[in-house]
Amino acid sequence: MIPRARITTSLACLLALASPQAALAQEAVGKPGQELTPRIDEATRRGLSYLAASQNEDGSFGGGRFGKNVAVTALACIALMADGNMPGRGEYGKVVDKGLDYILANVADSGLIAADSANGPMYGHGFATLFLGEVYGMTAGGPDTRRADEIYEAMVKAVRLIEGSQNEQGGWRYNPVPYDADISVTICQIMALRSARNAGLEVDKQVIDRAVEYVRKCQNPDGGFKYQLEGGQSAWPRSAAGVASLYYAGIYEDDAVDEGLEYLEVSARPGREASRAHMWYGHYYCVQAMFLAGDEHWEEWWPLISDYLIATQADDGAWDDPSVGSSYGTAMALIILQMPKRYLPIFQK
Repeated sequence: MIPRARITTSLACLLALASPQAALAQEAVGKPGQELTPRIDEATRRGLSYLAASQNEDGSFGGGRFGKNVAVTALACIALMADGNMPGRGEYGKVVDKGLDYILANVADSGLIAADSANGPMYGHGFATLFLGEVYGMTAGGPDTRRADEIYEAMVKAVRLIEGSQNEQGGWRYNPVPYDADISVTICQIMALRSARNAGLEVDKQVIDRAVEYVRKCQNPDGGFKYQLEGGQSAWPRSAAGVASLYYAGIYEDDAVDEGLEYLEVSARPGREASRAHMWYGHYYCVQAMFLAGDEHWEEWWPLISDYLIATQADDGAWDDPSVGSSYGTAMALIILQMPKRYLPIFQK
């Protein structure tokens, strides 16, 4: 068994360690007109109910070709945890517990977290590792030490796989081999490493430094980000991921961040996006970037995205994604709508 540190995460402790930019975002959330409204609460309630009911019998989420999907399962559980539910605790605690069982059952000896049918598993691995980090950060020090040990051991193996599969450019791609990289998969790994570090795991600083350098090199002169170093135009979803990745790597004041935010202000405004391709992925990262930017960025962005999500929610409480499905779309929308609740450790720093 891998020895683990006993970590207790509290909101007060997290806020004390927060960056100045994150602290500004916390203040912005609490300003008049920016708090959670009854309309947002009702949309969230309906969405959570739909999402919980969509869980598969084995604890997974997703359907069709994205059935029994590690990434969708992790995101769905994160969305439920954003309401304060934890494994075995809260209105949807049993749902999160079953999802956690599914994720842990799919941890290979190598550390890779993936279902048997996974294609390009590093996306799912990144989201699943993020989920484990959030669970551990919110529950470590609790009474179930056996479960905490199991989560910790899975996290250690998952983090070591991420570190070992970083390519020479500093990024990651679809498979856990250090041959290729793109910015989209790379941000998943950066968030996973940040969550693990928040939870008390040791993360190789050189891995983070190389990842930051990779992300910087992916930025185009217009402030947006290209898909790979080899070239390409900017697109708002991956540009949002690029800005968020710099924040999660600890870079808060930088020309690259400022230029990226300016690009997003023009190309990613909710309802008027330059393109609707990868919309949920893009807004998931956009709202994180604006939250961490704080000040007028968050004050302006929050009403736009929350109004947009309320207007696009289906009668049954879901948000659909034509490619991945409604469990995925609903999970992403709920993570966005619940950002001001600040329950998740990853959004505290």
